[in-house]
Parts: sequence; structure tokens; C-alpha cells
Amino acid sequence: MGGSLNTTTPRGHTGFMKNDRCLRCEVTATDHYDRRKALALTVPGPYNRDSHTTKAGGTKRMYPEIMVIPMREELTRVGIKEARTAEEVDAALAQPGTTMLVVNSICGCAAGKMRPGVRLALQNAVTPDQSITVFAGQDREATERARSYFAGQPPTSPAVAILRDGKLVYLMQRFVIESNPAPAIGQELARAFNEFCVKTTA
Repeated sequence: MGGSLNTTTPRGHTGFMKNDRCLRCEVTATDHYDRRKALALTVPGPYNRDSHTTKAGGTKRMYPEIMVIPMREELTRVGIKEARTAEEVDAALAQPGTTMLVVNSICGCAAGKMRPGVRLALQNAVTPDQSITVFAGQDREATERARSYFAGQPPTSPAVAILRDGKLVYLMQRFVIESNPAPAIGQELARAFNEFCVKTTA
């Protein structure tokens, strides 16, 4: 079922400055800075050195929370529970059975590929026992704790993992997500559900 998935590494990343232009936003560095600043959105880089926003408790966030709420809700509306602290991640992964863990992100490949693909996969007849999500750059402690379960795999976002009894059995990394459309991602995740999430009978 997942035979059409493209797993080749993409040629570079679009979110960087080149020849005084942001290739992701297709504007000049000056316009890019003014647009981001008007939205109170801080992006690290030579054209924007504003400090990151901070949530209660002093933990730095990359973006104002109001901007990521719709991105969170794309997953929570289909029943995926948010884990915003390291303790919530540990509690979820301490549960027996299978867990899909989605590392959400503000990037374009999360919006156009990963989140729609995850929603499509959840229409499969076989699904994990539970699904949780962390948001990279926003809930940093939760994201770091989630990645600690990924058995030494390099950290990327977005990403989609399946764990059984807290142990990693499947991981879709960013380079796969970037290289495939949402339907192919949904099909591949459904295939992984069928392989790893089928409930055994006594």
C-alpha cells in the first residue's frame, strides 16, 4: 500500500534567505522583516533579531500562541490529544498499547502535507490505541521529551511516530513528509497502522 511513497531527500529547504529574498515567502528581506514584525512573529535570522515570546514559567516560544492555535486545532479536532509538558508526554506513553505521536510544526510541509495526511490516515479501519501531539518550538519541554523516545533518531519536525508500550516501532521523518503529498502520507501511515497497531487476540 505504501509503495508509491517518495523517500528521497529533497534538494534543500525553502525557508532561507538567498540574494536578499526569502525563498519561502517570496519577498525581499526588508518586506519579510516588516511582515513578520507586524504579526509579532519572531523568526531567527539575520533580518530579525527580536527576542522570542515567552510563556508562563519563562520557557521561550518561537511564535505568538494565537498564530499556532489553528494549527493545533487541525489535529485536536480529529481526536488527537495535546501533550504540552514533559510529564504529559510520559503519562501518555506509559499507557499500554500503541500510540501515534505527532510532532507538529508551523512549517509549510506540516500544513500542506503532514496534518492533512494524518487526518486521512485516521480514517483507516485500524488506528492506534491513542494519538497525542506536541508542538515543536512552542512546547519545547514536551517536544524534547517526546523525541527522547525516538531511539537516537535525529530530531526533525514535523514527524510522525508510532510507539508500542512506549517503545518506538515506526518513525516518519521530515524528509519523507517534504517529499510526498498528503494522500501518499496518509496511505503510508495507514499501512503502518495495519502493520503495527492491529490488536492481538488471546
